[in-house]
Amino acid sequence: MAPEQEPDPRRDCQTIARRLATITFPWDTTRALELALFRTFAAARIGGLLHGSGEFESRPQKRYDDTDLLVSEIIEHGCDSPRGSRAIARINALHGRFRIANDDYLYVLASFVFEPIRWNARFGWRRMTESEKLAWFWFWRQVGERMSIHDIPTDYAEFEGYSRQYEAYNFHCTAASQRVALATRELFAAWFPALLRPLVRNSIHALLDPPLLAALALRPAPRWLAWLAENALRTRARVLRWLPKRRQPKLRTQVPRRDYPGGYQIEALGPPPSGPADGATLHCPFSGQNSGAGRATEG
Repeated sequence: MAPEQEPDPRRDCQTIARRLATITFPWDTTRALELALFRTFAAARIGGLLHGSGEFESRPQKRYDDTDLLVSEIIEHGCDSPRGSRAIARINALHGRFRIANDDYLYVLASFVFEPIRWNARFGWRRMTESEKLAWFWFWRQVGERMSIHDIPTDYAEFEGYSRQYEAYNFHCTAASQRVALATRELFAAWFPALLRPLVRNSIHALLDPPLLAALALRPAPRWLAWLAENALRTRARVLRWLPKRRQPKLRTQVPRRDYPGGYQIEALGPPPSGPADGATLHCPFSGQNSGAGRATEG
């Protein structure tokens, strides 16, 4: 019998990514991708486009669910599976209504690559191996190729460097970006009893780094709460090391959704074709070039 072939991070990236997101680190992956949303909001063009669509502010839970389901279809089934391919086609159709710069596509893709890896380095019950990190990178690079994103680096470190450089040039404080961030923060807070919501809001701030907080005009969390949040998540990680490991996948596509009590069709996810005309460019221009947005202040 031939020896079993070792998993290859590039060849087997879809299988490895599914295991990481559904068995090894399901809760952590979800939390990391939720925080990744805030990074995309801080980029002025992206925040402006999302604010212009109105989806995050008028239907935040549905917007969250639709995004979660489309991303989960790709992770759980693979980007070349029938369901994964349909999810990517739906994402492309939704994005195709607007003119979106390739640089912005690249940055959002980079956020999906690196935020879960950074979260894992801080709060994982174990650290990802180098092979797992590379597999996660190659998985999202394959997704990007199927979304027709151009000039995706083939080198992990180069792509991470691109992400940091993009933030240095494009993180700007605008009213539009902050409004989308606040609407999303309120969505997360609404999942908890009213008495806990102020704590939840500040806990989210505690997990965002200073440049991101500044770009969204959000106040830093009190030092005691930042310390508590960090240590609570690290304590959770230490406890998980001693507990029995998950054997069955935790599938986000199987989570009940209020907007889809009878299930969902991939092609129906996302907003209907309304609002700005197809092909319109939605802007949140940089500071000093905006049209009435002004500098954001926290509400």
